[in-house]
Amino acid sequence: MTTKLLICDDSNMARKQVARSLPDGWDVDISFAADGVEGIEAIKAGKGDVLLLDLNMPKMDGYQVLEAILAQDLPTLTIVISGDIQPEAHQRVTSLGALGFIQKPINKDILTKVLSSYGIFSNEETNTFDELELPKSVPEAPVAVVVNTVDKLIVTKVNTPPVDSEAQSSDPDITLSTDVRDCYQEIANVAMGRAGDLLARLLNVFVELPIPNVNFIEVSELRMALKDIENHESTSGICQGFISAGISGEALLILNDSSFKDVASLMNYQYDADMGTELELLMDLANVLIGACLKGISEQLDIQFSQGHPEVLGQHRKISDLIANNANKWKKTLAIEISYSIENYPIKCDLLLLFTEKSMQTLNNKLAYLIE
Repeated sequence: MTTKLLICDDSNMARKQVARSLPDGWDVDISFAADGVEGIEAIKAGKGDVLLLDLNMPKMDGYQVLEAILAQDLPTLTIVISGDIQPEAHQRVTSLGALGFIQKPINKDILTKVLSSYGIFSNEETNTFDELELPKSVPEAPVAVVVNTVDKLIVTKVNTPPVDSEAQSSDPDITLSTDVRDCYQEIANVAMGRAGDLLARLLNVFVELPIPNVNFIEVSELRMALKDIENHESTSGICQGFISAGISGEALLILNDSSFKDVASLMNYQYDADMGTELELLMDLANVLIGACLKGISEQLDIQFSQGHPEVLGQHRKISDLIANNANKWKKTLAIEISYSIENYPIKCDLLLLFTEKSMQTLNNKLAYLIE
């Protein structure tokens, strides 16, 4: 009997990746939902005997979908597929009734193993959905929880090469189409999850992950955007250049100054602003978040980044002031913005990955096979 399968993810690329990773020979009728609201509607319409669910989505995230399924007693079996791999995320989704958890990017063998372990799919086609019993409680031993601990990167001192403005002007115009933006956003989402997991383990907290913001804009527009969103609170920042074949850019880590005392407490630092504690904390956070995020991107695109030595942009200054000195290195930038926050703490940390305009040609070539 045909199984009604619903893939719920805000990324078109991710939905396609999951659909391509389904077990061979599985008799399924596939439907798609781009957010949690569409997902709940599809389940109610009978399109979700089995639900493959992302967590980080607009309108209604995966946690809210799981809560709605429980509250409304909706008939579906849920497996979470997410880039948010921190331990607390695993615990929360299983407590809300999810059968299993698979990390992004999806792996076909792992997906088949998880589906088979719960009798949802069988190579012998001996089970059908009608024969399955929906879980009424949390499984005692959820399987296929896949966690990768991000290794520390060996930092090689390099200098981000300057961009030749004359050569750049002769390059063809580069634009950011909807499909390409979606692809960059999904790659950033997975990399963000790797860094968030490392931060969660370091601080023993739950890190609230946003939907990454991806834009291809004039550097001057980036400065204006940052000036628009800053709330007159002073910040401190670290800049670190990175380079690969045909790719160069800078990563900026910006922390609100009001966050320092809470971060110091979570990291068991003896806080003393006069003794350089803030700078030490800033460097530690930069090593964790920048290194893990770049490693997450490099793994997905099969490239290797070399990172320069981190430099202090400034302390106790406005966000727009922090990047002012770097704003003239190139005209346009592919800007990926990730705002990390810590549950139950007033900690705000922004990570900006800025790729040069010329890097877009190489990056787009790398992405081409993912969006076909």
